[in-house]
Order: sequence, then C-alpha cells, then structure tokens
Amino acid sequence: MAIDTVPPLISAQINYLLSHCPFSVKLEDEMTLQVEQMWSGCKNPNFLDRFTLAIPYCLDHIKWDVTFNAMYPLAAPDVIFGPEDEGFQPYAGGARKSSKNSLANWNSRDPSQLHSLIVELRDAYMEYQRRRIGEVDDERVKFEISTMLSREGIEMFMSLGTDKVTEDDKCVWPEEVKFAVPLLDMDLNRLVAGSTWRHPQKVYLQVIFPVGKKYSSVPSPPRLKLISSPELKALFSTEDLKLPTWMDGMCTAEYLPNLEQMLNSQIKDAVSSIEIRRKFIQSLAPHLGRPIEADPVFCRKATFLCSSGVFTFQVHFTLSLQFPKQQPALVLQSSQHFNSHGAPVKSPTLSEYPWSPRWNPSEKADRIFDFLADEALNFKKYCNQLNQQ
Repeated sequence: MAIDTVPPLISAQINYLLSHCPFSVKLEDEMTLQVEQMWSGCKNPNFLDRFTLAIPYCLDHIKWDVTFNAMYPLAAPDVIFGPEDEGFQPYAGGARKSSKNSLANWNSRDPSQLHSLIVELRDAYMEYQRRRIGEVDDERVKFEISTMLSREGIEMFMSLGTDKVTEDDKCVWPEEVKFAVPLLDMDLNRLVAGSTWRHPQKVYLQVIFPVGKKYSSVPSPPRLKLISSPELKALFSTEDLKLPTWMDGMCTAEYLPNLEQMLNSQIKDAVSSIEIRRKFIQSLAPHLGRPIEADPVFCRKATFLCSSGVFTFQVHFTLSLQFPKQQPALVLQSSQHFNSHGAPVKSPTLSEYPWSPRWNPSEKADRIFDFLADEALNFKKYCNQLNQQ
C-alpha cells in the first residue's frame, strides 16, 4: 500500500483499523483483515481514496469496497458489499439516520471511526447471515441451528457449493451452509510456559451442509475440517488428528463433545511432549556441550558446536512433533568451509542412524555421539572435495 499517496485523514483511519481490528484472529492462510488493493476515484489519480477490505468471517474472507472522496476528506465513506449480498442492507428503513450507527455522527478527525464502522457492519452481517440461513427450506439445517444456539462464537455463512449439478439441462450451483464452531473453552496461550504468541490461539471446526438436497432416510455426513492458528502448529498439528466418525443420524451438537475430548487429550499430550524433547536436548550436553542455540519454548530445534581434531562444525537438530517415535533430523554445517556464494557448507539432512524410541535419553545421546564421531570424518572429506572443485 503506497501510504504516501493516501490523504492523511484517510491514512489514519486505515492504520487504526488494521492495528486495532478485534476479529483479526490469525488462522490458516493468513485469515486476518487486509487491505487488498487501493485505487483513485477522483480527478487526481495520485490520491488513493478507495480500497478493498478482506474481512475475516466464518473461516474465510468477505470483501467490501470502502470508498472515500479525497476531494472531500471530511465526508463519511461509502461501503459497497459483495454482489452475492444484495439483501444485506444494514441501514435500511431509516436506520442510517439513527444516532446509534457509526455513519450518523462521522468525525473524520477521529481515527477510530472506520474501525467502529467495520466492526458494526460485520456484526450486522453476522445477524444477516443468521436470518438468511434461518429462512432456508431445509429441515436438517434448521435442526442443526436449533441445537447450537446456546454455543457462543459460532459464525454461519450461506454460499454457493463447489460442485455443479444439472437440472433440466441447466447447470446449477447448489447452496451450502457453513458453520465455524470454536472449540476448547480454554486459554491455549497459557498452556505453554514462556510462549510469546501475540494472538489468541484458536481451533475451529468447519462444518458444511448442502442445502435443498433430497436426502435419503439416512443423511450423509457433512464435510468436516479442523482449522487452527498457524502458530499452534509448533505445538500441535490438527492435520495429524483423525476426526471421530460421524455416526448415522448424528448432529453437530452430538459430535462436538467427543471431538473436544479427543482434542483436549491430544493437546495435553503435546504439552507434555515438550518436556520429553527438553530432556533429550539436555542429555546431549555431556557429549556435545551446551547448545549455542536452542528453542527454549517448544524444544523443537537445537544447535551444538562440535569438533573433530582441528575441524570445527555445527550440528543442527530438528525434532518433529512425533518425537521420539520419529528420530531427529540432523544437519552438519562447517565453520571453516564456504561455497562459491560465501555460505557455510552444509550436509544433506541425516536421519539414517541408530535410533529407538524405547531407549532412554542418555542412550539416545550415546548412539548419536558415536554416529557423529564417524560422520564428522565423512563430512570433512565432503567439504574438502567441494572446495577443491
């Protein structure tokens, strides 16, 4: 965003919105509020006064165009919603004149005005989607909504399906109802001692039901997917979790307790595994010395400075979430040899060495030390040959 060509009053509104947005929970694919593009709507093309906002909603983005007027920067902006939301009229029926909405007493010199407007419109959009889905002629969807009304934080969205169907030689895009269900009523940030996570860590279940489909006596299960904050993957990967089976006749409200119980157990095990990795790294110290670098929070990485005669090198350890079932990946890096680009010479990733998850930490460390004693000679020879070439 070329902020130097944006009028100061508009720039202040944008900056405040981006830095104070309450629904910018970081999820997969960077699901944060973003300014996607800016353009000029006035005679002077150097003034950028219009932009598209990608607003996180229901584990996806909704895109609205916000149009200011650089020639009249004190005026309130207009917001243009997507073509699929023609029925969304938050200020219809005289509501625009109400003193309770953010456009009624717009003050361009208050940088928080755009922030208040977008939050207000998103809340209204959430209610609009709830009303829209509540009017769907689908008993299954209506029942699902009725069983989840007491659960807080659920977002709903009506969208076109991903697969076309043919009706009377015409291609039709069926509608789908999406639910974004927050899981685990716990503060995940506090589970990991020393965590520097800036954003609240979240896990959601995405549930997608087709609408208007003529079901058999036993409805097919919805499409299910776990989505989490990307930072949470340093502790626990939702991709490795096998979801519980959706039983015949089950609804989402019945499905969630088993899922949350499984998820809760997996996360507790993941927290406990941090200490297992920590003890392993500590067990290497008697052989390799204290690490010169280490991940003190999740204990996923550690680097040691080693030597073989006059040859000095670093050993980089990378521990997966499947440790100790999966052995650490090792990379050796020379402290004395450099390639043609001036970067230190490194070995390929090493993972073929004696290992058993049943060995205690000290035995694991002994076996790795013996392996490195031999591998250091091979690596030194490799470095010398590379430099000669």
